[in-house]
Amino acid sequence: MNKFTMQEKNYYEVLGVNRDASDDEIKRAFRHLARKWHPDVNQKDKNAEEKFKEINEAFEILKDPEKRSVYDQYGTAGVEGAGFRSSGRPPNFDDLFRNLDFGDIFNVFSGERGRRPSDSQRGADLKYDLELSLEESFKGIDTEFLVPRHEQCSACKGSGARTGTSSKECSTCHGTGEIRVIRKMGFMNTLAISPCNRCNGEGNIIDKPCKTCKGKGKVKTSKKVKVTIPAGVDDGQYLRLSSQGEIDSKGGPSGDLYVIIHMTSHPVFERYEKDIFCKTAITLPLAVLGGEVTIPTLSGHAKIKIPSGTQSHTVFRLRGQGMPGIKGGKGDQLVKVVVTIPEKLTKEQKKLMRDYSDTFGRKTETTKGFFEKLKERK
Repeated sequence: MNKFTMQEKNYYEVLGVNRDASDDEIKRAFRHLARKWHPDVNQKDKNAEEKFKEINEAFEILKDPEKRSVYDQYGTAGVEGAGFRSSGRPPNFDDLFRNLDFGDIFNVFSGERGRRPSDSQRGADLKYDLELSLEESFKGIDTEFLVPRHEQCSACKGSGARTGTSSKECSTCHGTGEIRVIRKMGFMNTLAISPCNRCNGEGNIIDKPCKTCKGKGKVKTSKKVKVTIPAGVDDGQYLRLSSQGEIDSKGGPSGDLYVIIHMTSHPVFERYEKDIFCKTAITLPLAVLGGEVTIPTLSGHAKIKIPSGTQSHTVFRLRGQGMPGIKGGKGDQLVKVVVTIPEKLTKEQKKLMRDYSDTFGRKTETTKGFFEKLKERK
């Protein structure tokens, strides 16, 4: 069954920036969030340290061009596989901001307002699990499916306020969504930042919420998505559909939709990268005398020439009969032939087998097995 869940560990979403964000945008986003969640500053929220670790991990990856490139191509699994891991320890607050421009630091302590909560960010990324058969992957398909997501509320146009009314700036935090308290400790000033309790960190208050969306500005719906699956995709690979994810409640760009491929098992073939494998049974006379056998392929049928004297479990290779590669080329089909031994023979067949055996003029020899040889060594 297809399953729909939120995409985990999206570093761009953690910092609230677009995937094409510049280095300066990433730095500014991190600086803003660090001031809010650093445990040296936010001592009231018990989750501040864990939240900051997540923010710091995202920043450590996205600020480095090499790490960011690996993450964009392979996700968090690629980053961890390449050994790019954060220490997880929150850096000292003074060290963290040592190399930042002084204008921003002084603005924090002078009480100037930072980024307003009403400013747009980016919608969340979504994930859709799509099951494919081996035949569908071999040919490539055009498909469509319904994705549960939010759309802007048509009744209030996304404002969250009832028609004829509007939200108003929170008088407690003055629209910032944050409460800042500066405490003097000797010659030092410390800044404590916490979400505004009155507006729940939103920066504005809606006295009369929209009846349709209950003040959220968006409603849950399902959107039909069409996508072309290229030939050759394999289990665990994904396609990114830009701007097909969740909308941003503040009017920012939508997130992306990731379509994750899951291959179903096949009754005949097994797959390894671009090659496919299968087994076929042949009779004892065919193995001894040789001949031809017809086997199925993903594109139809093919014939294999069986040389006389073929042993059971011999593997034959059909060039170019495997899976297509996304970047071109085709794999092979490997066929293992298994010689079947009849369990029951007629009297005539038994006589023929005895006559056949007598032509060799010697009895079957038995060699020592592994355990017998092991005993001799002892």
